Amino acid sequence: MTTSDLVGLRIKTVRRQRGLSQAQLAHPELSDSYVSLIESGKRTPTPAVLELLAQKLDCSLSYLVNGVTAEQMEDIELALGYARLAFENGEVVEARSRYAELIADNNLTGLTALRQDVQFGLALATEACGDLDEAARMLEALRTEELAADRRLEAASALVRVYRTSGRLTEAVEAGEAILFGAERPAWSDLVVELGANLLGVYYVRGDLLRARQYAAELLNAADTLGTPRSMVAASWNAAVVAEAVGHGEEALNLAERALAVQSESGYGRNLARMRLTLAALTLRVRPHAADEVRAAVARTVRELNETSASTLDRGNCLLELARAELVGGHLDTALAHAAEGRDLIPGTARLVEAEAHLLLSRAYTGLGRSEEASAEISSVRAWLSPLPDAEEVASTWYAAAEGLEQIGETEAAVGAYQRALTSSGL
Repeated sequence: MTTSDLVGLRIKTVRRQRGLSQAQLAHPELSDSYVSLIESGKRTPTPAVLELLAQKLDCSLSYLVNGVTAEQMEDIELALGYARLAFENGEVVEARSRYAELIADNNLTGLTALRQDVQFGLALATEACGDLDEAARMLEALRTEELAADRRLEAASALVRVYRTSGRLTEAVEAGEAILFGAERPAWSDLVVELGANLLGVYYVRGDLLRARQYAAELLNAADTLGTPRSMVAASWNAAVVAEAVGHGEEALNLAERALAVQSESGYGRNLARMRLTLAALTLRVRPHAADEVRAAVARTVRELNETSASTLDRGNCLLELARAELVGGHLDTALAHAAEGRDLIPGTARLVEAEAHLLLSRAYTGLGRSEEASAEISSVRAWLSPLPDAEEVASTWYAAAEGLEQIGETEAAVGAYQRALTSSGL
């Protein structure tokens, strides 16, 4: 039913409840034929006419327009505010529960924009809880609806991110390119740059580095033109990852530092903490001698993420990065503890991150001389990697697994892992 149909039906229902005919409702300001057209959905009443009819029917204007009373609307908006607050405070399980309760509220049926807000919030909370497949399903369902332009971009951006994290790279590319490179390509804005940055990350993960490098430059130019903090952070953050991948480590650090500086001015906790983590991880790879500095930065980020709406995946990633810094610094027992804690937070749908967690554990066990446990962890790495499609990040992890197998003397298995690394790299 259209909005006009629903409004007409409500007017008709209340009129009959009041025992009025169309002529009685219309007199003297309107004609009974006009009221008939409104009730049948063939005419859309003006705000003035709606207000007049609400007065004559002795009901609220809110009910005629939205299908809920002013009191019910206030309750819905209050509940939505609590759900958003829980999410922003990092209470993602509670936020998911509150959003789910709102979705079940029949009063949302006629409130299209508000219902879509709740659906989107529930999808983000579900993602933050680590249920990536369910989050993707919700976002796909939302995309089939008629959405406002900004909401369509936000839903697509979230979907690209969820698909990338799940290793569903083809679907991630399709979701992003359908909007960014479709027949009606949107003008640059903060939301368009953010969607582009998420798509850029997918190009990187699947090893399309030439395309990633070209698109990173395009996003940086667009962000510079817009001059907004939001676009500059999104473009610089993801361009840094690509720059490192093509061997420009110092350029990558400069881009990441630029993104962090801009993000620091906004003060948004989760993104600021995630940016600090990205910079710390990058610093460790480009300047391994700075392991102590990185360890201190990541430890602070762990505390920050625990106070925000960061997902379990974010927090798990942070602990894995802390374990990596401890390994480089030679603190094997501490590295082992952090890697185990991080592994337990990783959702099962994030197979590549799960594989990296087991890889860190195997390295710690190897360093401690516990070869049996190291071998078991390497077996887990192979199990998590095997179903994944070929991609540059997957190839890198296979290569690291092969090195680990060599270290513990499993030569035949190492050869197989090296072969998988070559295949995943397209060689």
